[in-house]
Amino acid sequence: MSLLGLNTSNPAFSNYFWGKSRKSSAKMTLGGIILKSILMLCLVATTACYTWKIFFEGTDIKWYITIGMFVAIVASLFISFMHHLAKYLLPIYALAKGFFLGGISAYAHKRFPGLPLQAIGVTMATFFVMFLLFKTRIIKVTRQFRAVVITASITIFTIYIIAWILSFFGINVPFIWGTSWVAIGFNIIAAIVASLSLLLDFDYIERQIGRAPKEKEWLATWGFLITLIWLYVEVLRLMRKLAIRF
Repeated sequence: MSLLGLNTSNPAFSNYFWGKSRKSSAKMTLGGIILKSILMLCLVATTACYTWKIFFEGTDIKWYITIGMFVAIVASLFISFMHHLAKYLLPIYALAKGFFLGGISAYAHKRFPGLPLQAIGVTMATFFVMFLLFKTRIIKVTRQFRAVVITASITIFTIYIIAWILSFFGINVPFIWGTSWVAIGFNIIAAIVASLSLLLDFDYIERQIGRAPKEKEWLATWGFLITLIWLYVEVLRLMRKLAIRF
């Protein structure tokens, strides 16, 4: 069975998007998804490096982080409801997300030099490990597996949203932002769920290659960006908490 009509924890791969495909003779290819993913990651890296640079030159980057995150959220919402605009909005999403990632990475590097690079390394290693587990079918993506990962993802994001809203009222949620063992445990669970989400994305794309219209490659790329960025943020936060505690 599926949960809330989704076949994966990533909204970019839900039946909602794939079910509204327009007729096209060109079909989705793995090469197309890889190329678009590399291009978008380059855009993310461009604004991330810029934010990093001006931070260490003494510029206050708080608004770069806040506005970047806000623009990324708005772009994602538009892509969610008007997926035919993905090819135009995805570069905006990537650039905006770069400001956010560059900012939080710069803050982490200032206190713990080299930590962001380590987090990138762990993220990429996790990506390739999950891909290997998927291709060798060591972990099989079943309906039950999808349901568990989707439920966990929705729960985690709901907790984050509630904590974010509470922060406007001066209420801190220590088991999320703190460095206690409970907070570290929550971060570990979130990182594991983000990793498992990659398997669901691999599975759905594998089943759609050669079937879905060529334009859906932009949505596939968007989905991978969402998952990879989520994984990196969780890894960075976890490593930062461990560095503070130890």
